[in-house]
Amino acid sequence: MPANSPGSSPPPAAAPPTGPLRNERFSSQPDLAEVLAGKSTLGSGSKGPGVRAVQQALADMGFSLHGGADGAFGAQSTKTVRNFQVHARSAFPEVQPTGKVDAATLRALDALAPAPGQRGQTQHLPGPRYKSTPVRVVVVKNEHRTFLFNSQGQLQAIFGNAVGTRHTPTDSGLKKVTGKLNEAQSHALGKKLWGGPVFGPRIIDLSWADGSRSGEELHGTNAPAQLGEDVSHGCVRHDDTAILALYDALRVGDMVAIVDSVNDPHLSAPPSTPTPDLSGAVASRE
Repeated sequence: MPANSPGSSPPPAAAPPTGPLRNERFSSQPDLAEVLAGKSTLGSGSKGPGVRAVQQALADMGFSLHGGADGAFGAQSTKTVRNFQVHARSAFPEVQPTGKVDAATLRALDALAPAPGQRGQTQHLPGPRYKSTPVRVVVVKNEHRTFLFNSQGQLQAIFGNAVGTRHTPTDSGLKKVTGKLNEAQSHALGKKLWGGPVFGPRIIDLSWADGSRSGEELHGTNAPAQLGEDVSHGCVRHDDTAILALYDALRVGDMVAIVDSVNDPHLSAPPSTPTPDLSGAVASRE
């Protein structure tokens, strides 16, 4: 399958790929061959090396998987698989967000997951521009992932996130970094507002692009098991590793796009799309 450039349109609907699995993560797993043949699915209660291979691939792509790749398919795996299916279905229309790994989901994962030992993703990515404005971060709400780009528009890392509930949604649009709180400041604010260190070790304050207050932040969390869900009061939560990386990478004035899906029409690639650089990427494992 040819690679998609960041921000390009998804490939047109086509017949599902045929033949054996190509990614070495999956091609040697007998239980995944059964899934590919339509003889079984991986879901709640499934165990084994095939489950672990799927879990590790999703974690390496930045999907939140609290507890890591343990080879046991439980509630966290169901959530993680569903988030991947939401992401993949615009490029692979036969994929449905069931939370179970069936043949269509496995083929999509085979196409999109990085090679063994690598992290990130090289196709079906959001573009690093919002209405032509370069951004350093794209938060994709429906798949619960945060994409970090460098100033040249190269993808640096992908992290899992949690966003707002239906009643307290994270507002989509173009935001700007207006302030950064260190660990002591983050803990103090969490204790003042909620009685504990609920914001994790860092907070990155966001305004709207015009400077007006958004009331939203990128921050850590003391509830990593809820990452990958719609649970916040509007802020975008991350695990400790992710928020520390974002805090170190971003500067006041950097732009952040918050979008509903990876195919948001406001996103686009630079005129000459840089090759993703994930050599130093750290994908979220929580």
